[in-house]
Amino acid sequence: MSTFEREQAGLRQAAPVRTTRPGSDGEHRVQQHLGTTERADRFYADQVLDRLNTRMREFAARQEMFFLATADRHGECDNTFRAGPPGFLHVLGDRTLAYPEYRGNGVHASLGNIEENPHVGILMMDFLQDRIGLHVNGTARIVADDEMRRTHFGLAYDPVPGRRARVWVEVAVEETYIHCAKHIPHLQKVPPRDAGRAWGTDDVKRKGGDFFGAAAEADERGAFLPPPRADAATWRAEAERMLERAERRAPAAKEQTFSGWFSRSVSA
Repeated sequence: MSTFEREQAGLRQAAPVRTTRPGSDGEHRVQQHLGTTERADRFYADQVLDRLNTRMREFAARQEMFFLATADRHGECDNTFRAGPPGFLHVLGDRTLAYPEYRGNGVHASLGNIEENPHVGILMMDFLQDRIGLHVNGTARIVADDEMRRTHFGLAYDPVPGRRARVWVEVAVEETYIHCAKHIPHLQKVPPRDAGRAWGTDDVKRKGGDFFGAAAEADERGAFLPPPRADAATWRAEAERMLERAERRAPAAKEQTFSGWFSRSVSA
């Protein structure tokens, strides 16, 4: 037996026995009902990690897009899409990812959900090369651009104005696993038809216009008269109460992972 084989054997012997199933109680009940418990346990044993291994880090670092799932404090879900040049999803270690939030429609649904509930799910899909997917689940926090650059010295500035980070989302990785290839379509890139992507544009037409006809039906839904916004002091007090509720629900081991913009350290 070679030195490498002896080292690997020693690592296998030293590894603790895993007796806790990943996933939710709900998925375990469904597995039992549908008779897939043994198959699921094999997947848990072989494919579910608590970190990004070397191949996962390499895969994540070259992606140009991913899907992001969040939920607010009531459990109401939102799923969205993030994209950028290869490497915009920064791999900061085997347990940390970060991505910039670019200029969008101003709604900030995902950031709002993260403020109330730090749990996020990221799905990376490679339709072009490997035709495989990677799930990353974890807890997120919102980080100002200057804080991010102080913490991670040498972080490059994107030269495209529309791709300047407004803020960053830093994700503490808790669970990673493969998304199998069997139902992933194999796609290929085509040459751009015009000047390319209009990063950060406010041009309605270049953003897609009223593609689904929602604006054209606005009159049928009645006038939109949003209630007046609360004054700054009232708004901040509610934001702080919201953060306190989220922190009380978070397990003690994760309290340091979640820090919102409304923490006590932020000045009024």
